[in-house]
Amino acid sequence: MHDNATSTTVTDSGNLIAAHGGSLINRIADESEAAKLEERARGLIQVEVDSRGIADIECIATGVYSPLEGFLGETDYNSVVEQMRLSNGLPWSIPVTLNVTDDVANGIQLDADIALTYEGELVAVMSVTSIFRRDKLHEAELVYRTIDQAHPGVAALNESGDVVIGGPITLIRALHHDEFAEHRFTPLQTRAEFARRGWRTVVAFQTRNPIHRAHEYLQKVALEIVDGLFVNPLVGTTKGDDVPADVRMRTYEVILGTYYPHERTILGVYPAAMRYAGPREAIMHALSRKNYGCTHFIVGRDHAGVGNYYGTYDAQQIFNEFTPEELGITPLKFEHGAFCKECGQLVTSKTCPHSQENWVLLSGTRVREMLSNGEMPPPEFSRPEVAQILIDAYRSQQPTS
Repeated sequence: MHDNATSTTVTDSGNLIAAHGGSLINRIADESEAAKLEERARGLIQVEVDSRGIADIECIATGVYSPLEGFLGETDYNSVVEQMRLSNGLPWSIPVTLNVTDDVANGIQLDADIALTYEGELVAVMSVTSIFRRDKLHEAELVYRTIDQAHPGVAALNESGDVVIGGPITLIRALHHDEFAEHRFTPLQTRAEFARRGWRTVVAFQTRNPIHRAHEYLQKVALEIVDGLFVNPLVGTTKGDDVPADVRMRTYEVILGTYYPHERTILGVYPAAMRYAGPREAIMHALSRKNYGCTHFIVGRDHAGVGNYYGTYDAQQIFNEFTPEELGITPLKFEHGAFCKECGQLVTSKTCPHSQENWVLLSGTRVREMLSNGEMPPPEFSRPEVAQILIDAYRSQQPTS
């Protein structure tokens, strides 16, 4: 069995928050072991992972998913699905699993090592400690709160293999990304940068959408009470009609570069795939940002939701099912924000006495229509620089006559 990576306690954190479980996980082979591991991996059974799988491997190996050291085995899987906790009682809300078909599983033995590949390239070695079949229907009901195949998370679940392979992984070497390279940071790197800047309190903002004025308002309200803001957009797999990551990243760069204090903000990508699990994913998103070194986490309206599967503030209420001490990161719960014409400023229902008829509210459908037609949304809704990037992106997708 291999043991080329270990769980390491962060030593550069100073006064920063501890990683979830106490230690920041590192499952990347060191330079002296990488070549040996790669050579041995070529003689092992190879299992190809998809884009979601490689994102999970990266998040496990770099400590984003601390305390996970690999894909969940049967005991932890059942505990996470049923209780939103690992078998040791530590909060964890989403099962992170390696799913394979029966044909692939038939060639794998317990207590053996396998090689994990992505697009045909060796990426990691895994020690198989658990092989089991899962009940997809039961997992969908508890994790996604629906069995509707129209739900993108349920669809991805049903399209994956029925057999789960669990066990610790070792990444042969750090994954190289050409895309967004200047904004890719591991938890070790963000923690070092937070410490360098003297930040003791950091608020994280998760997004898979362009930032509009209401988002900006929430972020800046939060920035009033902490030392720094970590804007951490998800760039892993999303559903087909979401704004592409490269377009979104251009909007983040322009808005942060123009309207935010540079010394108090950092833009860094979150490599995980989107699961659209609503409340449960909000917990996972918060714990991941805790591992990056964040002390606070913004939870807005319908966090990680899709369609009408979750209540507007279900993702906020789920935090009440855990004690503050066991989560170790403070959720900042914000209601829906917008510009109020009567107040003359951005507000939420907590701060505005007026009817929402006075609010500048646009549906996603209406915004997409305006952008497709080259029409600027009102400045109370979106910064014009952001809108222009989106208009250009929509125009480039339209067929030429």
